[in-house]
Amino acid sequence: MLYYTGLLLLVTAVSLDSFGVGITYGIRKIKVPTIPLLIIMLCSGIIVYTSMVVGDFISVFISEESAKILGGSILIALGLFSLVNIIRSRFKKPMNEPEEKMPTTRIHDFKTVITTPDNADLDRSGTISAGEAFLLGLALALDAFGAGIGASMLGYPPLITAFMTACMSGFFLNFGMNLGIFLSRNKKLQRLTFVPPALLIGIGILNLI
Repeated sequence: MLYYTGLLLLVTAVSLDSFGVGITYGIRKIKVPTIPLLIIMLCSGIIVYTSMVVGDFISVFISEESAKILGGSILIALGLFSLVNIIRSRFKKPMNEPEEKMPTTRIHDFKTVITTPDNADLDRSGTISAGEAFLLGLALALDAFGAGIGASMLGYPPLITAFMTACMSGFFLNFGMNLGIFLSRNKKLQRLTFVPPALLIGIGILNLI
């Protein structure tokens, strides 16, 4: 029972970023059609599965106990890294300050979406296109790559974990958008950003005990 609870918490932790982005999109009235949503889910699933295959390959060369320790340590490290990034983002300049103009290139677009997934609507059309969905899917699944390696070393099945992550990311994104429509920007919602890193740290510590 604890095994499946840990799997569910892990999948939830790596998918909660989608919830925050979804709320932002809902507030801004940005739409994510069915096809782009499926692209985002597919990106999440593929990246998690790939990372878990890499993790399984690494596990072949180390003992089961060492793999468990390494997997738990990776999750803790990812959680701490995400936590630091969240705290640092709180001290960035306000949104109403003028930003430096940058030339619009593919590399710049990629960097924009990776660093700030809630700005994935690059053409300001109010709708996430297929191309923007691909970049958004990569951005939301970036943290999941490291978590997938750690999860595979803890013995979680790649296919099931990847499938659950894809479904959960789509669910959270869609649910967040619907919730954002009814909510105005609220400082209390910002506390949700601390949930994913806290879950990753907790799962990592649990597996080290």
